[in-house]
Amino acid sequence: MLQARKWDYTSYPGYEMFPQLFQPIQLGKVRIPNRIKYAATEDNFNTHDGFVTDRDVAYIRERAKGLVGGICTMQGVYMDPKGEGKGYVGQAAAWDDKFIPGLKRLADTIHEEGAIANYQLMHCGRVGGVELPYCVGPSAVPQRLRVLKPVKEMSKEDIKRSIKEHADTARRGIEAGFDIVEISGIVGYLISNFLSSFTNRRTDEYGGDIEGRCRYMVEVIEAVRDVVGKDVPVFIRLCSEELLDEYSGNTPEESLVTYKIAEKAGVDCISVTMGWQESLWTVITRDVLQGSWLYNAKRAKEAGIKVPLSMAYRLFKPDIANKAIADGIIDIWEMCRPMIADPHLPKKVLEGHLEDIRPCVACNLCLARLFRDAPITCATNPMIAHEWDPEWQIKPAEEKKKVMIIGGGPAGLECAWVAALRGHDVHLYEKCNILGGQILYASKGPYGDNELHGMIDWLKNQCNKAGVKFHLNTTVTPEMIEEEFPDAVVVATGARFVVERVPGYDRPNVVAAPDVLEGKVKTGDKVIVWGGKGPGIITALYLAEKGKRVTLVCKERKAGKDVNPSYVWRYIQKLDQVGVRTYRLFDIEEITDTGAIIKDVTSTRIPVAADTIVFAERESAAELVEAAKDLCPEVYVVGDALVPRRLHNAIHDGYRIGIRM
Repeated sequence: MLQARKWDYTSYPGYEMFPQLFQPIQLGKVRIPNRIKYAATEDNFNTHDGFVTDRDVAYIRERAKGLVGGICTMQGVYMDPKGEGKGYVGQAAAWDDKFIPGLKRLADTIHEEGAIANYQLMHCGRVGGVELPYCVGPSAVPQRLRVLKPVKEMSKEDIKRSIKEHADTARRGIEAGFDIVEISGIVGYLISNFLSSFTNRRTDEYGGDIEGRCRYMVEVIEAVRDVVGKDVPVFIRLCSEELLDEYSGNTPEESLVTYKIAEKAGVDCISVTMGWQESLWTVITRDVLQGSWLYNAKRAKEAGIKVPLSMAYRLFKPDIANKAIADGIIDIWEMCRPMIADPHLPKKVLEGHLEDIRPCVACNLCLARLFRDAPITCATNPMIAHEWDPEWQIKPAEEKKKVMIIGGGPAGLECAWVAALRGHDVHLYEKCNILGGQILYASKGPYGDNELHGMIDWLKNQCNKAGVKFHLNTTVTPEMIEEEFPDAVVVATGARFVVERVPGYDRPNVVAAPDVLEGKVKTGDKVIVWGGKGPGIITALYLAEKGKRVTLVCKERKAGKDVNPSYVWRYIQKLDQVGVRTYRLFDIEEITDTGAIIKDVTSTRIPVAADTIVFAERESAAELVEAAKDLCPEVYVVGDALVPRRLHNAIHDGYRIGIRM
């Protein structure tokens, strides 16, 4: 295993596989042993008055430990006592010297694990004022998103004070022991507000043309440089493409001007980012092909930018990043969500254990939590926010048990490997000849949903390494439970797709969503998908992409009620783009020769023409629970067998039972 501060990478398999990732780079007087950076993410783990907590320190420690000498960025700090720049309730503060001891804990933790400590200054601008009735910006341009606060225009005095706050806060970071200072100017935060023609309507020296709109950024950079000195690297994160064309935002060419001006002002590295929170365009959902945004970094290089460029957006795979560095497109591989999912990702890459990397499925559950004032969590990594808690660690079991897990979906697989790693004798039974459960269907979605299957591949590999015994093509009965005589039973039998028994439900053209997604049945050209939750949306998109005329019938007020808010908007957008007609607050009353009669809550009836009706609602398949309780003293129900839900619920259920049984 790797030892802290011993960065001779050449003897590790990953060095030969990905040599560009493990080359040093010099920035100022800081020598960075490799080209990997954990990009800052807010986590809402700190106190509401901005003090660093044990939970945040433990979270950062795991990421620093996995970086094998790379750059570890703490979350962005807010810099003003009013909290105008504060965008998240658990954001760390640095507007007073009283916060330095907590910041020092983070810098020391990063150094103890042998990584380079990066400190980010982040005034959230239009996204700020989370605990105030307003936020601030260069101009009082109305918000596009209802969740954001009304904008109060900054006076020149406000601007000068903000610049000084950046400098004072940078000084505190250096006193706390950080090696790099990074300025955040992305996604609608304050610096980007000044840069963009969408949000900066000023007519004084801080507005006007692109050079005038850059003035605030330049003065921030210069003020920070004056405080930290010439030897401390200063990074900045800047938007290369705002994707705000509908609102008269900057053109890509204007964004390149901001890069050139930032370089001239004295930054040592630019992080290439895309999009705003107010943009209508998707940037980091899984329908965006990995590596798609590299052209923006390439444009910056071709435009003559000389300082190193780093980049994070949809660069999850080491081979993509390694090639991008080899091709001279980027200089540093940044990661945020992939290292939320697996904090030790770079270490596993270096050691050649790619199969052990827990995948990020780009579901944005972390962001959904963050934007709703809750601590972040992760769909695939249940340990997030619990790194500090010994009760959440995988520890040897006090008593070895024979464990029978019924069901090979994500909940059963997660529980199986964790329980086996603790020393239990784990047997997993699956009625099909393949593992994966509901993910087998979900991964058939047309817009990058194949990435979901990576989680099943990872779980199978962990189960094999932990010694789980698989029994495929095996339907468990009460008699089998009695015969096997386990010490504990975990019912992970998932959910089944069910059709409501309305008139005509038993017609041959009424089929189940999984059969459609797996290609077991063919549909006609006109299809009704009956069920507006996640499975129904995936099925509707799958069919629409195949040229079918699709109608989605949704009982709920909105489609995708069970999908996290930071992803469902993309599904809804896609439904509109591919022409799926959605009836909300409707249900099927009758299936007829020509389609179906649908009825809403006011008893309004509408005939909808269809050749095929696809039912996409689920119920728990939990018949074995009572029998198991009669035969075994220790029975658990996890995943969809408890309540049909989403991937993260299944994974978290399985993990929690695995560590506690």
